[in-house]
Formats: sequence, C-alpha cells, structure tokens
Amino acid sequence: MLSTHSFLAREPDPRPASTPVPVVYVVDDDVSVRESLELVIRHAGWQPVLLASAQAFLYQPRAAGPSCLLLDVNLPDLNGLDLQARLAGERLGMPIVFITGYGDVPLAVRAMKAGAVEVLTKPYDGDALLRAIADALGRSRCALDEEARLQPLRERHASLSPREREVLALVVAGRLNKQIAAELGISEITIKAHRGRVMRKMKARSLADLVKMAALLAPADRPND
Repeated sequence: MLSTHSFLAREPDPRPASTPVPVVYVVDDDVSVRESLELVIRHAGWQPVLLASAQAFLYQPRAAGPSCLLLDVNLPDLNGLDLQARLAGERLGMPIVFITGYGDVPLAVRAMKAGAVEVLTKPYDGDALLRAIADALGRSRCALDEEARLQPLRERHASLSPREREVLALVVAGRLNKQIAAELGISEITIKAHRGRVMRKMKARSLADLVKMAALLAPADRPND
C-alpha cells in the first residue's frame, strides 16, 4: 500500500475539532424491526435514522461524520443487493451490514463479495449486531479520514490546466521530455515549462512524490464501470 504521509502530512488537518455522532441508517420495511433496532442503536450511543425503503434512503443527505447502513435484503421497491450496487459508486465510506430472514447462502456470498461488512440472519444475536455496526462505523471513519487527507491533493490537481494534466499523466507514465514533446506536438522547452508548473502546483518535491500523488488520485479519476 502506498504511504500518504510523506507529502500529505504537510497539509493542515481539515477535520473539525468535534466529531459528529455516528449515524446508523436502518432500511427495513418491517416497522417492528426498525423500532427494535432503534433502541439498540441509541443505547450504544449512535444516532439511528429509520427508513422503510431503499428509495427513501436515497433521498437522505449524506451524514457529515461516520455512518453505516443496516440493510434488509428483501425490500418492496429496490432490493438490498441492487441498492448496494448503486451505492458502490455514489456513497463511498458507507459500509453495509445486511440483515435477512432467509439465511440465503448464495445471497450472503454475493453481498460479501460486493463489500458488505457482515450478513446477519434474523433473529440475529445482539452482540454480533453491535460488533458488525462498530466494525462498519470504524471502516467509515477510516474512509472519511482518508478522504479528508486527500482533499487538498485533489484541489491541487484540479488547479492544473488541461495541458498540464496531460503532461502530468505522461511524466508519471515514465515518458522523457522529448517523448512527451513528440506525443503532444509541442517543443521540449515548452514541456519543461509545463513540467515545472506541475511540480510547483502539486507541491511535489521529486518525481517519486509526483508518481505517488498520481497513484493516490487514480481511483477518483477512473470512470465508473
């Protein structure tokens, strides 16, 4: 795994001094299930948000702090697995704990392969539920911390001109200045000037720094599948 500390540590910590209470979204069409989970979640010190459908969840604004989703598989509109697939590209840092009344092993395998923290079968053990929620909120907290650390880097990347981004991509791909000049159809002197501006704007102290920065930015730059 690439370390972000060498150059991201130079940025001020963008996180607020106080951390919001973690939010646990519960999406289940059974009102009795929602009410029982509300009591458990509140008693653990988290903030429950109760919803009867996947569509209702999609209308909810994203929580400011750590959050996770307790999601029933069988829902009246969009089912749990379809919602999981939709959230994969829309709400990063939203770990999912599935709850199901059927104990469907292939379904559980599919959910876990798609990134679910846990799949619990009704009636589920209370301690197992709390452990799963705590694990999910921990993952959410880590994802948000990483997002906060990367935000200044993304802002620096956004400040590059389209040409500078082209040069950056070719530089980190290992191209020499003369190769970049030939590929872009401009002079080598101009490439050197662009390269210097890229280094300054990205606050990279070396080519190795620049390569690491580009690697960290790459997941956000990839198109959705």
